[in-house]
Amino acid sequence: MAINIILNLLAALVVIGFMFRQQSRHATFTVRVFTGLGLGVLLGAAAQAIYGIDSLAIAGTNEYLGIIGNGYVKLLQMIIMPLIMVSIISAILKLKDASSLGKISALTIGTLLITTTVAAAIGILMAKLFGLTAVGLTSSAAEVARGIQLQGSLETAKALSLPKLLVSFVPTNPFLDMTGARKTSTIAVVVFSIFIGVSATGIAAKKPEIFASFEHFMKVAHAIVMRMVTLVLRLTPYGVFALMFEVVSSSSAADILKLINFVVASYSALFLMFLVHLAIISGVGLNPVRFVKKVFPVLAFAFTSRTSAGSIPMSVQTQTKRLGTPEGIANFAASFGSTIGQNGCAGIYPAMLAVMIAPTVGVDPFTISFLLPLLAIITIGSVGVAGVGGGATFAALIVLSAMDLPVALAGLLISVEPLIDMGRTALNVSGSITAGTVTSRVMGQTDLDVYNSDDAPDLDEAEHSV
Repeated sequence: MAINIILNLLAALVVIGFMFRQQSRHATFTVRVFTGLGLGVLLGAAAQAIYGIDSLAIAGTNEYLGIIGNGYVKLLQMIIMPLIMVSIISAILKLKDASSLGKISALTIGTLLITTTVAAAIGILMAKLFGLTAVGLTSSAAEVARGIQLQGSLETAKALSLPKLLVSFVPTNPFLDMTGARKTSTIAVVVFSIFIGVSATGIAAKKPEIFASFEHFMKVAHAIVMRMVTLVLRLTPYGVFALMFEVVSSSSAADILKLINFVVASYSALFLMFLVHLAIISGVGLNPVRFVKKVFPVLAFAFTSRTSAGSIPMSVQTQTKRLGTPEGIANFAASFGSTIGQNGCAGIYPAMLAVMIAPTVGVDPFTISFLLPLLAIITIGSVGVAGVGGGATFAALIVLSAMDLPVALAGLLISVEPLIDMGRTALNVSGSITAGTVTSRVMGQTDLDVYNSDDAPDLDEAEHSV
């Protein structure tokens, strides 16, 4: 068995060497990410075909490749808080009037919540068109266990309310939140950073020398953090390859086929909602085709890693370097979008589950009396959903418990959960980038030369300005 693992790792090493050669020959970032994605799928499928899904060889290979894939995700998570802090503080220092901050927040959060409502409506529509229902589904041992686990988490979801969520955004201990200890730590750091920035601008007139020193310090900190972001992003193709290998090699084709109707319906809803994003981009006067080309690398990473929060650094870089969005707005959109108004995890998924499960308790899900409360609960409940693995499950628990539906039945989808979660996460990130792009455009701050440029710099190019 050990020899099989060694052979698998040697094959992976050859792939990594090929991608490194691409980088040394200055292949574009998009090409390298797409290469990592494609080779991860091919090698993962080959491994499963040779060894079988439950093989110890695959498990051992994934354990070692996890050093690359999971290690890369952890590095991204490492730079999230420093990136948010220096970017938002620096952006506030550059604002000419405080009212801009309120407009940016309102536009960003408003776009996220509205698109989540639309996403939920699309999820309901797809559930209707595909005739999805949980009636008659049989449960395997794993699915029963998952249902019991979800039932145990129900009390946490029931205890959650909008006032409690809003209070959790206030950073009682900002240094604790910088460690990401709470589900709302990202927003709490945003709030803390806003306070620092506003406080600094407040002393600009009274103590100009101190303000100038602080402003210079922030410029230095910003340059260092952005360089750190650049170094980490250079590892993206390798991380995508390792993560994709793990997903493909450990996914059961039989389980996917068993619930293929739900999988197809889910991806149909995700695709339709992505088209809505493009329609919104077009509606504010921007080219949607350019948008797709420029956001592909970050969506590919979100798809393979299944973490909205971990995608924040790449999302910010994409918005600023490729879409011409100011850094402050990009950080607001990426940060808020990782916990508020996730179109895939908090919009489409809970809506489809509610419609599927309602008939099992004799409720017609396609009545106004059911749909209007469902849409309202989904929109409000989307506030504070953590942008990490499990966020969609937590959102579903909130909605199902509020609608008084049995939560244990959600465990029936455990076998295809990872496959669908990949698409949901990509849509989440697309939604946050759309919110940032729309906000920037409406505020008149989009650099159209950058957006319309065909030779925008790669995300992993070094920053040269301080």
